[in-house]
Amino acid sequence: MPTTPPTDAPASADITEIEGALNRISYLTSRVRQHDRLMALAGVSLERAAVALLRQIADSEPMRLGELANLLAVEASHVTRQVQQLQKAGYVTRVPDPDDRRAQRIEITPRGREAIDRVREASVRGMQVALKDWDSDELRQLARLFHRMVDDFYSAEDADITSENVSRT
Repeated sequence: MPTTPPTDAPASADITEIEGALNRISYLTSRVRQHDRLMALAGVSLERAAVALLRQIADSEPMRLGELANLLAVEASHVTRQVQQLQKAGYVTRVPDPDDRRAQRIEITPRGREAIDRVREASVRGMQVALKDWDSDELRQLARLFHRMVDDFYSAEDADITSENVSRT
């Protein structure tokens, strides 16, 4: 089992390289120009935050606003505003929570499903162009490592939250 270096230890060159590459990917995917291009290719008009939220709703069972906010690591008020806009556009609807009739869950509508499917198709086409020279084994390995990295980031975030709670008590 690998040991965790102290947080004040200098980062290895590999970690520094990975952090730099992730920063570049984040910049490339979050640029307004890139988002606008993706929306034009998909034939959909959604804000960047709405795309992330609609993707999460499409990939999940209907859930409460607070659950969505937790999954996206944002404030509930941010999710509330986005859901209201998505609901006005006909992309999501509110349904009763079967566990608590006083509460509501957010569910994607057929119109929302069509919109997010179009966004995903346009995004996948762009990735196919960018990664056209990668062979199947490289793509499979990259996907596996990305999933592992994201899972580890979530685990580390949970560990940080737990250690913060322990240190405050």
